[in-house]
Amino acid sequence: MTQETEQERNKRIRREVLTDAYTTSERAISWCYHLEREMTFPFQARCIEGRTISPLHEGEEVPVVGMTDEVVSSREMFVLVEWMDREFGVPLSQLEVLDVDQDTREAVDDWHYWNGEGGRLG
Repeated sequence: MTQETEQERNKRIRREVLTDAYTTSERAISWCYHLEREMTFPFQARCIEGRTISPLHEGEEVPVVGMTDEVVSSREMFVLVEWMDREFGVPLSQLEVLDVDQDTREAVDDWHYWNGEGGRLG
C-alpha cells in the first residue's frame, strides 16, 4: 500500500465515514457504524496509554471482542474488551491493534488520526 497523504486521508474519511454527518452527534454515530462495519472481531490490541476511565495499563494486551452497544460519548469510540474474566468498554484511542486485517488496521488508524489532539468530533 502506498503512503497516503494527510489530505487524501481527510478526503477518504469525509467520503467513507462522514458523508451527510453534520452535527457532533451525527459524526459520532457515523464513526461508530463505520468502525463496527470495518473491524473484524475478535482481535488483539495493546494499551498505548493509561487513562483514568479505564483499568488498562500501558503495555497490557487484551482481546477486543466488539463495539459497545451504544455511543457512550460524542468524543470517544468505545470497544468491548475481555479483561480479568469480564467484558467492558474502553476507549479505542487507548489501544493499538496487533496482527489484524487491513480493513481493521485502516479503520483504527483513521480513528486515531481523526480523534487525535483533543478530538475532531466536537
